[in-house]
Amino acid sequence: MNYHLAQLNIARRLYPLDDPRMIGFTSRLAEINALGEQTPGFVWRLVDSSGNATDTRIYGDDLLIVNLTVWESIEDLHHYAYSTAHVEVFRQRRDWFEHVKDPMVVLWWIPAGTVPTVTEACERLDHLRANGPTPYAFTFKQRFPAPEA
Repeated sequence: MNYHLAQLNIARRLYPLDDPRMIGFTSRLAEINALGEQTPGFVWRLVDSSGNATDTRIYGDDLLIVNLTVWESIEDLHHYAYSTAHVEVFRQRRDWFEHVKDPMVVLWWIPAGTVPTVTEACERLDHLRANGPTPYAFTFKQRFPAPEA
């Protein structure tokens, strides 16, 4: 069986999305999402009624933003996150989002062809927060190979 990498990252906004202080983020959202979709190794991303995933609510917190994607490999996701224009937005994240000490990104392997749910993604993040990195839920810093590896 082949596996793909699922990833969830969340961030808690400092301001409403339509606040002028969020323009540096919101004005680049479509561009950065399109870049991700064109990056080698991209498989899927969560899209809701907003055309992004900005209307998806988790943990009962209206200020949390969700990004849920699937990639062919951890290397593909890492390349997109840290070697493309995405990193420009990432470096400015504290202008728009709270600094949080808890993990806000979780990675896990899924069978190729399946799509993770937001509920599953939150369960993986909760597991990471409670147990640290494991093959069930891990981070870029402490990675685990796909089950068949």
